[in-house]
Amino acid sequence: MIKLNYLEKEDLSKIVEWNANKSADFLLQWAGPAYSYPLTLKQVEDYYLNNVTMNNSRIYLYKIILMETNEMIGSLELRENEADNKSALVCRFLIGEENLRGKGIGADVLKEVLRIGFEDFKFEKVGLRVFDFNHSAIKCYENVGFVKEKLIENARKATTGYWSLYEMSISKQAYFSGKK
Repeated sequence: MIKLNYLEKEDLSKIVEWNANKSADFLLQWAGPAYSYPLTLKQVEDYYLNNVTMNNSRIYLYKIILMETNEMIGSLELRENEADNKSALVCRFLIGEENLRGKGIGADVLKEVLRIGFEDFKFEKVGLRVFDFNHSAIKCYENVGFVKEKLIENARKATTGYWSLYEMSISKQAYFSGKK
């Protein structure tokens, strides 16, 4: 079982630690163009201080806590992207502890962030972007209720060439009609 708490400045070094000895493509896959390779604590702190903690920020950065150990195992961002349309994006979603990937934790995290987005923040729609080759993530998102809306070809330049991505979303109506 997991819980989401707001990420604090002292948690940022863990994100850098999870990216140590990883490739530029790994960083691009989970963070998009927000950071440059290699990831440094200064980059993460600058983003946190200049975007997340600013007055009137509508960026909510969470740490994923494994309740049985109270350990931070990942991070995830929920950001309002269209205030008038009450929509948000899930961004920079990473289960940093590799031994915990593929165990259903990602789906639990998404269910909780959707609960927060739809019930607490009253968003009407939550979206995300995922690279088309990330089949396990796409399956996880679809299992939670996200649907593919659009394929954007050659969206990001990686070391191996250009990557295409899907825009996926779930509406508040679909979320509440699918709740068990």
